[in-house]
Amino acid sequence: MSQSDKISGNQKRKIRSATRLYIIQALFQMEQLGQSVDQVAEEFIKHRFGANYDEGQMSDGDESLFKSILEAAVNYQASIDQLTDRALVEKWPIARIDPTLRSLFRSAAAEIVQIKTPPKIVIAEYVALAHAFFTDGKEPNFVNAVLDHMAKEACPNEFS
Repeated sequence: MSQSDKISGNQKRKIRSATRLYIIQALFQMEQLGQSVDQVAEEFIKHRFGANYDEGQMSDGDESLFKSILEAAVNYQASIDQLTDRALVEKWPIARIDPTLRSLFRSAAAEIVQIKTPPKIVIAEYVALAHAFFTDGKEPNFVNAVLDHMAKEACPNEFS
């Protein structure tokens, strides 16, 4: 029996959710510090997945999912940003929005378009993450609307 066979479905969902959080943080860090995919991936996998801090233990992450979404977000960033721009209000191109939201949209779009995760799962997961980052704002509703628009454009058959 492999290690993954010993993990419950609920635990797998928690790990995937934590992985998505790590991807948003990694994309943000790459943009802010100019780091490469390899630098950030190594740091997160070695030092953040399951790390123990005074405040508690960080969640484990799914290394394979982390790398595949991160690489897709970087490799397809131009087309992902164009998809995002089409979902945003004309006066607010992706370059003008909050960098955390930009990272969130890039990760979610990479997962929908390149990883082929069902859009409804991606939207639910990333709206929940928006609530974690923006506890008092309107951003989660904004994220829901933008991701819904992006998903309908990228996967129209899922919404017919």
